[in-house]
Amino acid sequence: MATGELMVLGGSGFLGAQVLCAASQRVPAVCASRKRPPAGAAHCERLAWSASQTRGLEEFLERPGLQAVILCAGLTRGADCEARPAEARALNQDLPERVAAGCARRGLRFVHISSDLVFGNAVAPPGGFRPQDPPQPRGVYGETKRAGELAVLGAHPRAVVARLPLLFGDSLGRGLGASDSLLASLERGESPGLFQDEFRTPLDVVEAAAALVELALGEARGLWHIAGPVRLSRFALGELALEAAGWDPASGWPKSTSRAQHASSSPRPADACLDASRARAELVSPLSSPRQALRARPPGTAKPPRA
Repeated sequence: MATGELMVLGGSGFLGAQVLCAASQRVPAVCASRKRPPAGAAHCERLAWSASQTRGLEEFLERPGLQAVILCAGLTRGADCEARPAEARALNQDLPERVAAGCARRGLRFVHISSDLVFGNAVAPPGGFRPQDPPQPRGVYGETKRAGELAVLGAHPRAVVARLPLLFGDSLGRGLGASDSLLASLERGESPGLFQDEFRTPLDVVEAAAALVELALGEARGLWHIAGPVRLSRFALGELALEAAGWDPASGWPKSTSRAQHASSSPRPADACLDASRARAELVSPLSSPRQALRARPPGTAKPPRA
């Protein structure tokens, strides 16, 4: 049974806060982050740390009793990566390599978070991309995430690289993620358009976090796809989120749009669906469909704006 500490680097973000919650149910959890975890996250020791700082990391990894590290920090917005490619390389490639090497030297378990957007320049096969399929990223974000994967596996042969899809679910009241951000946007009176021609395999953030902790505390290694079982457009996911929040389907929300109608500084793959059949077969943690997860954990409600 796992008894040592699990450290979450970047434990205040949308995913990181839920990883802390999941970890604290099994082992002592430590949060290393620039910001404090949100109210509602697990109560745990916090270490002040920014992903951009070069000092202090080695000391964190020397903590007595530390067993595993999950790296949730990175530059994740595609537009930010396109605008600041050097920063994207530093946070998505160099930082993971540094953490992986430090964990390898100390015999620590390490899980690095990657993305389904290492794919996107090729047509997804039926059932989605498998871990062994060759990545073909579009844009700086996908390119730096792929470079980070290679760097991590080169520095720590027993590390886990977990590719995640679009995440939705409970952001602990912060309006983050695919479902809560939609509701928050509508509550502000905005009219967001969701892509009807952009497909992913979305996963609830609570379930993603539980799977990551299971990987960190087990004996897994290498590339893993942690994703939902259903191929959905962003628009279809938005419909499910609003339905679960109690919205009238006749309200006219969400609004649909297409990739051709939406000019973006960040290249957007049409289909980055993942095949997570191995994870569903081997992990105890559930990887439910969005409909199942949203029914089990309905998002907050907001009043629909006038169409």
